[in-house]
Amino acid sequence: MFALDEELAQWNAALPSSEGAARLTLLAQLAWHSRQRDPARAQGWAAEAAPLLAALAEAQRFPVQARLELVGAEAHWLAGALDAAQGQAEHALGLFEHCADPRGRADAHWLLAWIANDRGDPGRGDAALASAAASARAAGDPLRADVIDAAAAIFDVFGDVHSATARWGQRFAAEPDPAQPVAAGWISDYHGTRAFQASDYGRAIGHLMHSYEAAMGSGQRRRAIIVATNIGNAFTSLNAHDAALEWMQRGLDLARPTGWPLSIGLCLMQTAETLRQLGQREAAQGLLREALHTLAPLAGSRAYAIALEYQGDLALDLGNYNAALDSFARLGERGDALRQSDFQSSARRGQAHALSQLDRPADALAVANTALALACEHGDASNQIAALSVLARIHARHRLAPPADMAAPNAVLHYLQLALATAATIDGYAVPGALLDAAAREHAAIGDYATAYQIALQASAARDQTHSQQATNRAIAMQVQYQTERAQTEGEHHRQLAAAEAQRAEVLQQTSATLQHLSAIGQEITAHLDAAAVFRALDRHVHGLLDATHFSIFLLEPDGQSLRCAFGVEAGKPLPAIRFALGDPRANSARCVRERRELLIELAADGATPNLIPGTLPTLTLLFAPLRVGERVLGAMTVQSLHASAYGDRDRLIFRTLCAYGAIALDNAAAYRQVEATLKTLSATQEQLLEKNLELERAYKALEEVSLTDQLTGLRNRRFFLQHVDTDVAMSLRRYDQGARADGAEREQMLDKDLVFFMVDLDHFKEVNDRYGHAAGDSILVQMQERLREVFRESDYLIRWGGEEFLVLARATHRDEARVVAERIRCAVADRPFELADGATLAKTCSIGFACFPFLPTQARLLTWSQVVELADQGLYIAKRSGRNAWAALYATELARPDGLFPRLMQQLDQAVAEGEVRLVTNLTGPLALGGERRRVGLSSDLEA
Repeated sequence: MFALDEELAQWNAALPSSEGAARLTLLAQLAWHSRQRDPARAQGWAAEAAPLLAALAEAQRFPVQARLELVGAEAHWLAGALDAAQGQAEHALGLFEHCADPRGRADAHWLLAWIANDRGDPGRGDAALASAAASARAAGDPLRADVIDAAAAIFDVFGDVHSATARWGQRFAAEPDPAQPVAAGWISDYHGTRAFQASDYGRAIGHLMHSYEAAMGSGQRRRAIIVATNIGNAFTSLNAHDAALEWMQRGLDLARPTGWPLSIGLCLMQTAETLRQLGQREAAQGLLREALHTLAPLAGSRAYAIALEYQGDLALDLGNYNAALDSFARLGERGDALRQSDFQSSARRGQAHALSQLDRPADALAVANTALALACEHGDASNQIAALSVLARIHARHRLAPPADMAAPNAVLHYLQLALATAATIDGYAVPGALLDAAAREHAAIGDYATAYQIALQASAARDQTHSQQATNRAIAMQVQYQTERAQTEGEHHRQLAAAEAQRAEVLQQTSATLQHLSAIGQEITAHLDAAAVFRALDRHVHGLLDATHFSIFLLEPDGQSLRCAFGVEAGKPLPAIRFALGDPRANSARCVRERRELLIELAADGATPNLIPGTLPTLTLLFAPLRVGERVLGAMTVQSLHASAYGDRDRLIFRTLCAYGAIALDNAAAYRQVEATLKTLSATQEQLLEKNLELERAYKALEEVSLTDQLTGLRNRRFFLQHVDTDVAMSLRRYDQGARADGAEREQMLDKDLVFFMVDLDHFKEVNDRYGHAAGDSILVQMQERLREVFRESDYLIRWGGEEFLVLARATHRDEARVVAERIRCAVADRPFELADGATLAKTCSIGFACFPFLPTQARLLTWSQVVELADQGLYIAKRSGRNAWAALYATELARPDGLFPRLMQQLDQAVAEGEVRLVTNLTGPLALGGERRRVGLSSDLEA
């Protein structure tokens, strides 16, 4: 049910060398036992195991398939997707029942019980646990039965500690067997929870610490988080806030990376309660607000009920009594639905306090007495103390009839003495200073000053213990950590963007270096006028640049009906002279020439190589390309590797370029042979050579065009943009210089056409690649460029900036019309779904930021074009953070102060907007996230130069 870390490590080590059925077994075990350790990795192992199930008979396949279904169901449950979790768990249960697997049935019922618990359906949860226990016993699995029974006992303790003790007290040993750490951990959890509900907090902490260690060692991440917060809660109940905060932080550190709503919400609200008791109400309020938002999808769970209780207590502290009454009323409803006495008592106690403050003493007294009766009935000393304290406050605030059994001088002192007497029964309990202060005041009020003085000394000591400097420092540290976590996350996001930008720059640099190298190679190859020299040059460079076990060149015979191997080398040895008919269906070289296109052939490593030439090696990756000069095909060239998937996009580009150079060189060589053969054709041959040189020049231009074009979308790339943008900027500045010297209508005509930089980014594009694959993502990017072309003019620059991000330079555009263009972009993406290869459609949106150059028309050279691009990216950032599917832009106003304008806009944008230096133009209507300093574009002065 839960494996220890050591077992998991052994399976992981055995996986790489396993095959067949043994590998399937290991994959299923790793997926099952990593379901809380690393859900994403568990899902990956399950996905790898799924294809292997086809080789099994139904009786063997169904149990493994059902187990993998449970892995997915548990991932949904942890993420708070309870409907999906329940559906998948019930399907797995059906498979287990079909193949009569009682152990599997136990695990499916177990998960269904926890799903019901998170829904707030205790009846269904109890029934599922009962079914799980019965199935475990039917499987002859006592360890599973111990774990399931312990969980059922924990649920019963929350309902009524006395009846739970009567039912389960003899079931579990006081000291669980350490040889069975998983079962011992759950049994310790039961003992700890029972002690906590009986207000025996010191004993509860001891048991819960054993449970925490067992959960951590067996991959039960959610249980470890819950137990850590329960330990912290126990320390809080003892007023040991320093230790409480330490355990709360431990739980929160475990929960944050998981993204599980219940785990995170539980840690946040428990930490908030501890901070509230330390007087850090503002920090507590922020944490509690986040906790309730996180737990909203699980409003039926016990955790949400606890959050309601803490919300009510905080509202009381803040004097918001109507809000407190509402929170405690909702808590009472949840306590009744969950049938858990602690909520029933605390809800009524909180209502009594709020009603008293709202001057409804009779209602307050009735509800407080009900809370006290419930706490006494269930032996809950902590809630008894709280209820007695509320009764004392009610009598202190209002003139009410004293209780019938009053033995003290007045009702207030009567209830305070009962509370102190109850506190004395709790081992290790530190009586709160507020309770002692109230008792001291009442003794002083009746003239018993000696007793009042002694109790006041006790109150002072209690406050010193509670508000130790160490606890206060830890509370402040946690508050600072809470406030900075989001900033750290955002900083990490920026670092990742910078790393991605650096990687793209490196790829661009490598591509540029490769093109320069190929250009030099092309000059060398085409310099030869002898075919044999061309073959040797191609052979040398092919082996230097590519993984080529086999390299050969086939040329068309003069009759145009057959191919001959003019040059061939494999593993350093020459290939035999062979010839193929052009129509031969088995010859890949002939097919390449017939179809006039590149062929990439991948063969299976364990299969036979089809059409293998006798005496040659069984290569796995074969790449063929035609030798073309214009519309004429001279033959075909091929490289082949013994490795699978040997040729990627970069390798194919290199090979394609070498083929182009080789074709031109071989054609030149053939032409030169004709020159040598006859002087009569000298003139024609010279013309042909001139034509070939022009073709070579066109080839060079084509290569240059490739280097300036994004291969996927056909849009221009960043290199093209950097080559041309300075020219357009210079023209714009000259127009402004001329406009400054002109006047009237002529000046208006000169200055009404600016450069507008648009940054366009597809929203949530990563989800497309993750869910539908990179081919789907590529298809959406291709469709995206089509939609951009619909919006912009041919004279505008459309640039694929990187990934799903595009930069558009709209030339000669009035700056006031830019918002119309931005809205057209947004509608072009949002109003029409994208089509995937399988016929499905996918709705996507985009975010747009734009800025105009010059940014400050009165000082056209104040900001460089690269700074304006960064301001456009700032607009994109605002649109992204404010809801996406939107556009935003910054416009300078007449109040803009030139000195330090750009750093101010990047670092203090909200202040610049507030002071009127810039105005924010956007289609957004809700709150805007202006953010701080923004550095995403990655342009620098060396690129501008």
